[in-house]
Amino acid sequence: MVRFDPRGKANRALLVGVPEYDFKQPEHPFGVPGDLPAVEHNLAGLERALRAGGFFTRGGITVARPRTVDEFDRHLDTAVEEADGLLLLYFSGHGAVPSTGDELWMLMRRATIVPGTESVFRGAVPWKSVLTVLSRARAEQVVVILDCCYAGNASAAWDALGAAQRQRTSLLMGVQANNRVDAGDGDTPTPFTARLVRLLHDGLPGHGGEVGFGDLADGLRTHMSAHHVTLREPPEPWEPQSRAATSGADVLLAVPPARSPQAPPPRPPAEPSAAGGRRTSAQSAGAPGGARAPGGRGPGRRGDGRGRLGSGPLTGRRLAVAIGVPVVLAGLVVTGLTVLDEGDRAACRPPLELRLLTDPDLEPTLRKAADTYLASDANRTGDGCRRSGITVYSAGAAATAAAFQRQSDPWQRPTGDEDNPQRDIGPQPDIWIPASFASVNRARPSSAERAYAALEADPEPFAYSPVVLAVPQKPGARADDRVGSLAALTQALRKRETGAEVRRTDPENTDAGLLATMGLYGSGAPDPAGAEREVAQAGPPSRTGADLLCTLPDDDAADERTTALLPEFLLKTAVGCDSTTRARRIAEYPVDVPGLTPTFVRVRWLSADRDRTERDNAVEGFRAWLTGRDAAGKDAAGKTGAKPAASGSAAPGGLAVLGQDGFRSATSGHRLLGTGDFGALEDPGQLTDTVVPSEMTKALKGYRDANGPGRVLFLLDSSGSMGSLWEGPGGAPGIIGQSLAGLGDRDEYGVWGVASEPGSPRAYGEVLPFGRHPRKEAQAAVAASAQVKDLEADPYRALAAALEFMGQRGTDDHRPQLIVYLTDDEDNGRLTEGNRLADLLGSPQLKRTPVVMASLDSGGCDKGRPDAVLSEASGGRCLDTKSDLVARLRDEVARTGTGE
Repeated sequence: MVRFDPRGKANRALLVGVPEYDFKQPEHPFGVPGDLPAVEHNLAGLERALRAGGFFTRGGITVARPRTVDEFDRHLDTAVEEADGLLLLYFSGHGAVPSTGDELWMLMRRATIVPGTESVFRGAVPWKSVLTVLSRARAEQVVVILDCCYAGNASAAWDALGAAQRQRTSLLMGVQANNRVDAGDGDTPTPFTARLVRLLHDGLPGHGGEVGFGDLADGLRTHMSAHHVTLREPPEPWEPQSRAATSGADVLLAVPPARSPQAPPPRPPAEPSAAGGRRTSAQSAGAPGGARAPGGRGPGRRGDGRGRLGSGPLTGRRLAVAIGVPVVLAGLVVTGLTVLDEGDRAACRPPLELRLLTDPDLEPTLRKAADTYLASDANRTGDGCRRSGITVYSAGAAATAAAFQRQSDPWQRPTGDEDNPQRDIGPQPDIWIPASFASVNRARPSSAERAYAALEADPEPFAYSPVVLAVPQKPGARADDRVGSLAALTQALRKRETGAEVRRTDPENTDAGLLATMGLYGSGAPDPAGAEREVAQAGPPSRTGADLLCTLPDDDAADERTTALLPEFLLKTAVGCDSTTRARRIAEYPVDVPGLTPTFVRVRWLSADRDRTERDNAVEGFRAWLTGRDAAGKDAAGKTGAKPAASGSAAPGGLAVLGQDGFRSATSGHRLLGTGDFGALEDPGQLTDTVVPSEMTKALKGYRDANGPGRVLFLLDSSGSMGSLWEGPGGAPGIIGQSLAGLGDRDEYGVWGVASEPGSPRAYGEVLPFGRHPRKEAQAAVAASAQVKDLEADPYRALAAALEFMGQRGTDDHRPQLIVYLTDDEDNGRLTEGNRLADLLGSPQLKRTPVVMASLDSGGCDKGRPDAVLSEASGGRCLDTKSDLVARLRDEVARTGTGE
């Protein structure tokens, strides 16, 4: 595995701990359960271990004990600004989760909790905001370590990050989601950080002492799950969780110094004992007042056992304060912890990590399935050790198929900036699960292409979900006929509801969107342009079905009149993403639109044979659990095809997870794998589950060419403030060059550099003349001609000129047009002064030419910011660095052009 080595770089570590709190129960009714003196030991031990690890200088480590959120923010901002190599953030203190949700909050010293229907945490930092700040860091790699209750709840926000941020952000969570943990006592560090410090200090066996993020996470998970349990009742094994950066590069965190054989290593901080050892327990709701812990010891008394973890048998139980604040309705609960000693158990080796690439619509369900598998007995050896870990990620369906078909060589060995699937798709997967069985054949290279990746697909899909019309169901209304052709169902829909609209998702991004597009275009002599007018909307289509269902409630009227063409299972899963009340929807079933057929594909890479047998075994174990079949398609009884679950009965293994999320059996009849009323028909009759791969390719080409070649005008902010954002493939000219992949030889496009002298008659200079260009020549011209100038940009004048320029074109045709403005937002004040922004918003041409505002500021698209307002008014998209700006911009350009 490639490793990121931070030696010689400007690395920064911010260690945040809150050992004392100003407001505590019972003295303060809204206080936290108690202080956490063990946190002080955490900070001291971790600082020593990081300094000894060789990557952080004394000045590169900041230890903070913030009293307020403002203090925390100042420390975080400083670390983000100073780090160029590795940025490490550690937090230890009380963590909290609202009773009505699962978002993690980190409580500072002056924090209080106001319980209620929606609990309020004053003086606490929302984890999502921390990720937002970290997303603007210049650091090459970001590592976050959380030692608090509910630390695992941080994974949801990481999962929601854009691909660019996930590629460089690694997250280590001290415990699984929705679990509270022991804080230790005042004499030793917390159990998790004690083990963390020991591993950083001593190094990892078999790695020359080097400590990488992946092996560190595996080592912590193995040790903690074997020796500790959480505070949940009944107790669960304490299992730290991790999310490794999806770039595929492991981050090196420490290289313990070499020591002479004669000199014993320095003694690391003592770990908490297994049986009680030296403990000081704070009062808890589990033992109110002076109640004694089991064994007759009250708070503040020391236990009898003094053995270290793994030194002897369990001799008792104890109570300790939890590192966290569980909020359950109006109360706080802190209960006890049982520590299990399994000193005779052999140490587990780190499990093998698998990478699973999938369709964006499937990613949430498959991530849930992978998490369930990792914690199941099916993923454990006879010794109780984990067999494997799994990283789940997604990428655009069309781009993924194209990468397998034509770019497996640069995917394995990137050689340049133009074709780089490792950047655009993600690391090389071991497993690929497309949403359609037909996509496997679309991804196979032609016989003339040399393939560096072999696709070994199961003989049949393992689940099914029809593409349905998700129709708003009004009180008292019902659809009499919910099965028929797409044309008949949409015609009946528009007859029932004046002004009814139909939308589908982006055919480039998901297989479901492409299958829906096939249905819209129909058979025979399809008219893509006419079909696209039937589903026309302001701005581009939503990237996923969940995005579509989540944005519709923003406009009540649109929500009630708009039918969504998307996978049936999303009626069950895509319901928790918006706080507003949405229209209830029921499914109608177009029999001529193929459904989703998720298929398990083993991906083998040329010459990647070092751990082939072990990796094959790990893949096979997950395949059997997820699909209920082996690679030959046989179930445990040796029969081909998974046995469908009887109606109302639970499906086994991974199929049970898919059943919970609304999927159907892949076998004939397509019975639901789970139960529950979510607007679906239990038996809609015969549905389409087969599709010819060439028809998918034809529909995608029809979509791209629906309105003929496009026109795109790029505005490139070339003012002096862009200097630090200019060089390399990720610099501003490089981003423009990469987005040209979405344009073909028949498209017209040009580039303006936006910077000018005060009083100049034009706010821009020409970088690439507007017209048709061979792509490589255009990319070379932009790279050679684009220059930063020691001048300011005037975005108002540049955008006004661009709108006028594009308005003079396309007066006699329906070709799609687009304006792209790539900027750092430094000169946005000149866009908003006076009535300038209002003038742009009132321009008639703004309604005819979408404007994509691509901001290199992570907050450029925040609600109310000029970029967001302008793009929304034009029907374009606002992109900033909170998402994968480069890939998203290329997608936006590709929708207008006829390129890839």
